[in-house]
Amino acid sequence: MRLPYIPPGDLTSEQRPLYEDMKAGAAAKYQTFETARVDGALVGPWSAWLHEPELGAPIWGLSKAMTRFKYLPEIARQIAILVVGARFKAAYEIYAHSIVGRSAGLEETQLAAVLGGTCPAGLTREAETAYDVATALLSGGVLDETLYERSLALFEQRGTDELIYLVGYYCLISITLNGFDIPVPSS
Repeated sequence: MRLPYIPPGDLTSEQRPLYEDMKAGAAAKYQTFETARVDGALVGPWSAWLHEPELGAPIWGLSKAMTRFKYLPEIARQIAILVVGARFKAAYEIYAHSIVGRSAGLEETQLAAVLGGTCPAGLTREAETAYDVATALLSGGVLDETLYERSLALFEQRGTDELIYLVGYYCLISITLNGFDIPVPSS
């Protein structure tokens, strides 16, 4: 870990409001995996964003917007997130969203396939399309028109928008996690 965790007692006046908002948001959204240490310090990407509130606050704002902007089926959403996490080998993202993916209905063999870089068997058309779009976007270049049209047919414009933004957003998270070497919680 390249940035120290910041216990609540060590927060600056600029960090405190961001900490409170992130802590409440992460706790409300994610009860199945660790988002804070016993001493109250945030873990995961939140721990890094807290170090630079001027940047962390807008990124956290994007996080909240992505949480509200939900048009994709949850399993498709989690497949896309896990494709990104696997591509970047972002340990905390894989840890957290493997748990969320399982609760959305992702089977262990499907999870293993995604993390191994292959499209799992037995996915719904929606989840398979999310896999294909995320994989294509991570390969670089313009998203193939046929794949874009398939996404539109399944998710309409708002769901397709969400899928594209979700891949970009989780690229930011993955790079944050990897750049600052943020580990999976030990407990």
